Amino acid sequence: MSIEKIPVTIITGFLGSGKTSLIRHLITAPHGRRLAILVNEFGDVGVDGEILKGCSDANCPEDAIVELTNGCLCCTVADEFVPTISALLARPEPPQHILIETSGLALPKPLLKAFDWPDLRTRITVDGVIAVTDAEAVADGRFAPDLKAVEAQRRADASVDHDTPLGEVFEDQVACADLVILNKVDLVESKALARAHHIIQAESPRRIPVIEATEGRVDPRIVLGINAAAEQDLDARPSHHEHHDAHDHDDFETIDVTLPAHSSVEAVVAKVEAVARDHGVLRAKGYVAVAGKPMRLLVQGVGTRVRAQFDRAWAPHEARASRLVVIGEKGFDHAAVTRVLQEA
Repeated sequence: MSIEKIPVTIITGFLGSGKTSLIRHLITAPHGRRLAILVNEFGDVGVDGEILKGCSDANCPEDAIVELTNGCLCCTVADEFVPTISALLARPEPPQHILIETSGLALPKPLLKAFDWPDLRTRITVDGVIAVTDAEAVADGRFAPDLKAVEAQRRADASVDHDTPLGEVFEDQVACADLVILNKVDLVESKALARAHHIIQAESPRRIPVIEATEGRVDPRIVLGINAAAEQDLDARPSHHEHHDAHDHDDFETIDVTLPAHSSVEAVVAKVEAVARDHGVLRAKGYVAVAGKPMRLLVQGVGTRVRAQFDRAWAPHEARASRLVVIGEKGFDHAAVTRVLQEA
């Protein structure tokens, strides 16, 4: 008698593309599924897990949201991923569907390979890999190269590699996907949106559906129940790291900055915008205390685009601690970024 495997959806995508927004939407409309969520953060402040726990309910209670911080799942399969999944499956009421939100810097294919581990392969299957992309960023070509221009330059000088680290991450995520969600389409005009569609299809080794979305709002029936069995289809999902058992993230660096209480929301936003503009910060996220405000300020920055909103009241005995995880390319000025963020 065969045992029905529990489906797993891997949600990948670059920093700030909207993965957590998508999962929040899926939690509210799981269509009868009992969900569990595994959230992987690159820094050691579990911002995304906190956001998801704030909207948990009977479909996905807080104890079904598991955080793995300060490490990338694709690099910690044996030590972190396999034991965590095994613990979820051993619960008295195991989940009926597992969502995995990778860090923005993770490569999905090494994680897919983990599903061949003896402890897992007979119990779970990859229902689908979902790549969430930022429409404005893709349209601008920030995370994908201009393929024709790169090819022309390579023909002129074969010794030069014009791929950027960000471009490689983007390409690997799209190449591994069964479905791409082109998120934040409300921020771009029609010509830019068409350009984003073209870039995504150019990066995909096979024809895949691309769904447009705003704030990650997608019908769960499109995302859940793809039945791709992606772990059995690895050859169709090429990667820049095809011949490596592991990879590192030396192209990116992360710092954790403790901030003083700020006088206003505008002051916080201005500082996050400044470090992105002047020091090349890619992502900033965390919580900040604002003087005179009983609510905690959730800050999420993607480049110079910063969103700040009060998410909940500080608990009576909770320290009003302000901390931001800041991610940038290797060599960004940690001291200068910290100094700007900590200025009173």
